[in-house]
Amino acid sequence: MKKVLLIIGLSVLTVGLAIGGYGFYIYKSMQSAVDSMHQPIDRTKSDKREVAVDIDSQEPLAFLLMGVDERGADKGRTDTIIVITVNPEEESMKMVSIPRDTYTEIVGRGTMDKINHAYAFGGPEMAINTVENFFDIPLDYFVTINMEGFKEIVDVLGGVSVESEMAFSYGGYDFDEGILELDGEAALAYSRMRYEDPRGDLGRNDRQRQIIDAIIKEGAQFSTITKADDILDSLGKNVATNLTFDEMMKIQSNYAKARHNSETLEFSGNGGGKKDGIWYLFVPEEEREHVSHELRVHLGIEDSSEVAAAEE
Repeated sequence: MKKVLLIIGLSVLTVGLAIGGYGFYIYKSMQSAVDSMHQPIDRTKSDKREVAVDIDSQEPLAFLLMGVDERGADKGRTDTIIVITVNPEEESMKMVSIPRDTYTEIVGRGTMDKINHAYAFGGPEMAINTVENFFDIPLDYFVTINMEGFKEIVDVLGGVSVESEMAFSYGGYDFDEGILELDGEAALAYSRMRYEDPRGDLGRNDRQRQIIDAIIKEGAQFSTITKADDILDSLGKNVATNLTFDEMMKIQSNYAKARHNSETLEFSGNGGGKKDGIWYLFVPEEEREHVSHELRVHLGIEDSSEVAAAEE
């Protein structure tokens, strides 16, 4: 019996060491991938936060997630713009999508234009400053995802599963209502359609969030561990962020519980129209202020009583 237990114990130890060694290899590969994604930016131009957020003290923080439709030599525009605020004390997240055609000031150019043009004009810095001005909040970190790179990431994962709320055709694909299994090309087409959707950009933003969620869920499966090298290589080529590897690790450690309590905020009004022959979405000021107050309270910048007073 002792011999049997010794053999079992040594076997478990051997497997454990092998897994641990592989885990260290993945850790180092992840660090290398994040280093290739890292794009430092100058945040001294922002007047929304006097000092940098302290993630060691678990202060609330905000992210700007941008899906960039970059094709060939085209620098691309941000077809998907999502602001995410995280409050670790409340263990909650708030997410709001800004429609790409939203009419606003492009900070740094002194012009009024579609909000998704900010990235094309001035990269992440101008996009961040423009969204900060729009919501009157600080944005601590940005993440851009090349939408063309979606298909490579999805294919590396072996495809993703989503649930479509409607049947439609786009990009040579016919999508049924219900559960869909999508490869990379199909996932990209699914995430791009907007004209057949009665909700326009808001509907497309929802489908793009579906794809992102599906990628995260598929990536979390134990079976994808063997694909880690390919996944990290694909992420390294298609994602850019000002987050460092150490900051990612600290955020994962200090803010992870917040992901279990997520609320999505939306603009409910329909303010679309033409100006000088160009179609824009004019977000009603009361709606913009309402969302701004919600985000500012969540970040601890504003007291909740100020939100109630603003809505009266």
